[in-house]
Amino acid sequence: MEAATALQVASGPTLKVKEVSPGDAEEPQTSPRQGAGSPIPQLLSPVEEHPKICLPRALRQTYIRKVGDTVKLLIPFQGKPKPQATWTHNGGALDASRVSVRNGERDSILFIREAQRADSGHYQLRVQLGGLEATATIDILVIERPGPPQSIKLVDVWGSNAIVEWTPPRDTGNAALLGYMLQKADTKYGLWFTVLERYHHTSCTVSGLIVGNSYAFRVFAENQCGLSETAPITADLAHIQKAATVYKTTGFAERDFSEAPKFTQPLADCTTVTGYDTQLYCCVRAFPKPKIIWLKNKMDIQGNPKYRALTCLGICSLEIRKPGPFDGGIYTCKAVNTLGEASVDCRVDVKAPE
Repeated sequence: MEAATALQVASGPTLKVKEVSPGDAEEPQTSPRQGAGSPIPQLLSPVEEHPKICLPRALRQTYIRKVGDTVKLLIPFQGKPKPQATWTHNGGALDASRVSVRNGERDSILFIREAQRADSGHYQLRVQLGGLEATATIDILVIERPGPPQSIKLVDVWGSNAIVEWTPPRDTGNAALLGYMLQKADTKYGLWFTVLERYHHTSCTVSGLIVGNSYAFRVFAENQCGLSETAPITADLAHIQKAATVYKTTGFAERDFSEAPKFTQPLADCTTVTGYDTQLYCCVRAFPKPKIIWLKNKMDIQGNPKYRALTCLGICSLEIRKPGPFDGGIYTCKAVNTLGEASVDCRVDVKAPE
């Protein structure tokens, strides 16, 4: 009979079986502490269920945590009788002062109270039962904010543009950089405004700067954990100079806006009811400002308390307060200035209420 050999799963947790000879399968297994001359051999418990690790789907890819976060991995496994579970970190023993492990009947828990970057690496769980074993590897990555870029400088300024360059940070926070965030601030107000976000190069041209202002620039590094806590600032300011402009003065002919009065909107005839206030409107244009005179049947009604005359921005109005039967007639608005005069008429009829 041929010897049994170990089977290995292609991916995920692996199961290894030690080689067993046909003779060993027939002979009873004795405890390693029992001597060869003992008359009664002690039989080991038979393996009712092979060891197997049920690795959660979320842990089949790199498990990322931030510095200071808690790491708690619960890995279920199978095997009967209870298998022996052991953990290793990068092929070596765990740091008992930082990492604690609790093994149960059906699972194993790895716990780190406050993760540090040194806790990153490959963690392997090994489950052994007799001559059988299964293994699973978990990659843990502990990240933090990156350090600031090492330096930033102003390379050139022309027109309303400026070229800025910087050098990458020494510490990326144990994670790949997502890019840089560039900000500008003018010396007049001192407020920072974002120019670029998640920019992948280490130099850029900033356009659209306001003529006459002076600008400073700063840059942050960014990774999955966030922006760097500080940012270097350019030592030199970008002064956006005003272009020299030569103004040629030419003779200016002053325009004469003088104009005789002219009505642009005449009075309109109207019919009103006894006891109801009535307003008359017209519009006049003139310069200098004209004097407005209101007439009723060619008689001046200025100062009569029954009438209220107003003029604002060339709009002339006359209010007839509670007209009676004798308030009907021809009303005239006359505008007079030094250049001439103009007038408009309308007829007002007052009827008794029905």
